[in-house]
Amino acid sequence: MVDQATVRPGKPGAGDADGKANNGTPEGRLVGGIAEFGNDIATLAELQYKLAMYDLTEAIGKALIPLALVVVGAVFILGALPVLLFGVAELIAAAFKIGLGWALLLTSLTTIVLAGVVLTVCALRIPAALSGFRRSREELQRNLAWVRTVLVHSGRSMPRRFR
Repeated sequence: MVDQATVRPGKPGAGDADGKANNGTPEGRLVGGIAEFGNDIATLAELQYKLAMYDLTEAIGKALIPLALVVVGAVFILGALPVLLFGVAELIAAAFKIGLGWALLLTSLTTIVLAGVVLTVCALRIPAALSGFRRSREELQRNLAWVRTVLVHSGRSMPRRFR
């Protein structure tokens, strides 16, 4: 047919690494198929890397200001916390007529328990914060499925399609 490409044998020296032409031999087709598959895998890996870098850049851009404010807030809280806890211990000692040492221990233990609860709740929510890499994960799954399909069907002959 006029609109179909013609198949020409390879030029001498345009074949494999030792200069021999593939000339459509089974070995030549196998080497060509492996080379094409390797090129496809390399291209997919490069695209996957670029998508992951894009997702990382986007995630950092969205989180930069909130993270900076969290650090500033944490510094102020850490500076004021000892003063607050000491004041609470003084109030407990005066209210319950106990020694200051016991009041400090009671205040410290209560603070440690509350901090543990807060840390546990926050740690359980961290995986949801990493959802920014959803696109990369989905694309990687599609790419791996394609690779599996190519590997499973690579030895099978494909039916010819006519236009």
